[in-house]
Amino acid sequence: MKLLQFILCTAIFHFSGYSQQPFIKGVYGNPATLLKAGYRFDSLGMNAVFVRSISLNADFFSTAKKQGCKVFVEFPTLNGKDYLKDHPEAWPINEKGMKADPADWFMGICPNNAAFKEFRAMQLRDILDQFAVDGIFLDYVHWHAQFESDRPILPETCFCDRCTGLFSGYIGKNIPGETVADRANWILRYADVQWRSWRISILNGWVTDMKDILRAKRPEALLGVYYAAWYPQDHDSALGRILGIDVASLTERADVLAPMLFHGMLARPPVWVGQYLDWLGGIIKQKSKQPLVWPIVQAHNKPGVITPEEFRTVMQEGSKSPSSGIMMFADGSLLEDPEKLRVMKELYQKK
Repeated sequence: MKLLQFILCTAIFHFSGYSQQPFIKGVYGNPATLLKAGYRFDSLGMNAVFVRSISLNADFFSTAKKQGCKVFVEFPTLNGKDYLKDHPEAWPINEKGMKADPADWFMGICPNNAAFKEFRAMQLRDILDQFAVDGIFLDYVHWHAQFESDRPILPETCFCDRCTGLFSGYIGKNIPGETVADRANWILRYADVQWRSWRISILNGWVTDMKDILRAKRPEALLGVYYAAWYPQDHDSALGRILGIDVASLTERADVLAPMLFHGMLARPPVWVGQYLDWLGGIIKQKSKQPLVWPIVQAHNKPGVITPEEFRTVMQEGSKSPSSGIMMFADGSLLEDPEKLRVMKELYQKK
């Protein structure tokens, strides 16, 4: 009887979305700038920091912990800009057989380059060996594209020999064509549905493999995923078709979903933040595994200006169900406008 009660209580705790845990209240970027400006995380009502891996160091980690914060580390999964400088063989190839152009400031990579994947795996293991982090948040988990705009850049990639060879095995058929462009044309004309599904499976594999590394090193740490907060039909279904993201698949693999609810960048009204979360909640309810939801909202003044009142609205909307945490982008925005800092502090101290 006692065993049955224990099992039932455990199940209730699991499926309630870990409701017993404190609401996560964080800042994304390089939160050490707040410390340097003379602030304390605990005095701002924060209980979490989401720090870029390049900004993580022992002093910051120790200070954040002493000030009552969980430390979550952003991990730039498929951002290939720096790696490609010395490894051009990993460059994503477009349907014309050419190296894909940078997508504004972003430069992706071929997700099937084995050397790059091992490079990222080693970086992740190194972070986990050095720091007892509370979680890793995978960023840039998408094929080469730029989605942080209402006018996204959405190239077709990657048609390198690695990718087309793997895809050929996936569909069990040789891909005809003498050139990369010929093979790409055949894929897009005759195997488009399978191509899109295969590309999603590649990203799902990345999430699973990174989670395996995390579980082996830090079993109690959470795996979060930042992802484009588009509806599946947006931009001619580009979320799955181009970016390779299937939200339902992410719910089965991630411990935390962190939709990037950058309303200003996407030319959305502030109330859209809550509307998206309501939609996401409907997706999650259909799944046996229900991840936590900690959205990231925009305070950053680009494009245009995000007013303090607008920031207040997106923070409030982003805290609605199924959210059990929230973070804001980014630390510099708070220091540029002390009124935004006041808004965040007021909301966090009340939460």
